[in-house]
Amino acid sequence: MTQAEAQSQFSAENQIFYSVLVFSWAVYMWEAHLAKRQRKTYRNTTLVPEELGMIMDSETFEKSRLYQLDKSTFGFWSGLYSETEGTLILLLGGIPFLWTVSGNLTGRFGLGPEYEITQSLSFLFLATLFSAITGLPWSIYNTFVIEEKHGFNQQTLGFFFKDALKKFAVTQCILLPVTSLLLYIIKIGGDYFFIYAWLFTLIVSLVLVTIYADYIAPLFDKFTPLPEGELKTDIEEMARSISFPLTKVYVVEGSKRSSHSNAYFYGFFKNKRIVLFDTLLEDHSPLNKAAGNENIETHPAAGDSNEIETAETKQRPKNKRQGCSNQEVLAVLGHELGHWKLGHTVKNIVISQVNSFFCFFLFAVLMDRKELFSAFGFYDTQPTLIGLMIIFQFIFSPYNEVLSFSLTVLSRRFEFQADAFAKGLGKATDLYSALIKLNKDNLGFPVADWLYSMWHYSHPPLLERLRALKDKRD
Repeated sequence: MTQAEAQSQFSAENQIFYSVLVFSWAVYMWEAHLAKRQRKTYRNTTLVPEELGMIMDSETFEKSRLYQLDKSTFGFWSGLYSETEGTLILLLGGIPFLWTVSGNLTGRFGLGPEYEITQSLSFLFLATLFSAITGLPWSIYNTFVIEEKHGFNQQTLGFFFKDALKKFAVTQCILLPVTSLLLYIIKIGGDYFFIYAWLFTLIVSLVLVTIYADYIAPLFDKFTPLPEGELKTDIEEMARSISFPLTKVYVVEGSKRSSHSNAYFYGFFKNKRIVLFDTLLEDHSPLNKAAGNENIETHPAAGDSNEIETAETKQRPKNKRQGCSNQEVLAVLGHELGHWKLGHTVKNIVISQVNSFFCFFLFAVLMDRKELFSAFGFYDTQPTLIGLMIIFQFIFSPYNEVLSFSLTVLSRRFEFQADAFAKGLGKATDLYSALIKLNKDNLGFPVADWLYSMWHYSHPPLLERLRALKDKRD
């Protein structure tokens, strides 16, 4: 290589490296600007807007405002730390250093550089361990300061750490074998490895979606069949009316860790299941049962805890019944099933897989570009895992930002369509009241800066959804 060629390559490496850094900080500054606009909205909107007067009382409005303000402030500092940490890792050569450490670790077992996949797994384990440790203080603060302050946290410190260790262990049990197989496929796949790699990740994602609620989620939360009764009968009738192949309905004990509520369905083909959080169900809420039996006085939050404080969970008084009535739960499920009936789930899978194929194809085109590796400190070796990290995480970052925004816009469109589907089932009035209840229970702030909302909200703001339902409520 001539001196001119060496200088040209050095220049290209610098351009790649600093372009990645500049773009990363540009994205951070843009996100920080949007968050600042939203915090200004939180600070300045201290009175309930006139059009919200019949929807939200002033006490709940103020609590939601303070909750969201605390979350936004926390997000600013955690985001700044994350961006600074990532920058220092790149500037100080953290990635090649960790690769060397992982090589030394596997070398102690007599495995040399030729065992690249083993070294890659060691690198991945150390990287995820580092991320878990550095993120732990932020997670603790978020759970035991912010969520605790606003009445959502239901965990003790012991439960929190046990849960974190379990999540890390389960993640490694899935991540390491899947990564090793992916790297092996790329190694032996020849010129068309990107097709095989894409098919492998497609199969893995479908398997994980299939087994998650039956085998993975129960490791963390208790799932019980919804008891026989009016609600279950009505759910099954609604599912039959739209040909949804429902097989089981579960209630998950979400109140054990948080007061936030949720509902979802999963499964493929003719094996669909519905999962309802106990915090969503007014008649199944442990808090509501405790309040009825003990007449405790409470303050509003979207959740409940166990009736008896245990070593792992605790009961906290709150002051309003939470969750939705049976008819409101049916309306929420009508919305969720609308996503299925309208093909939103399939469309999202197709978009995801087209994107995955496209990314693997571009990876195949770029993976042998030495300057990409040299730009991040890998001068004498080009590990496949490092190539995946550099290309997918750094080189594709502009594309990923555009894609993320496009999917956010599409998601809002799907949400309006699912609301309209529930309205078509005759659930407009119940969905209207359910959305208000869920917003109150979760202390959602109903006023948003338009630019922040446009960029971040995958669901339309509450008022927009209510307006779309209001005119034709049944």
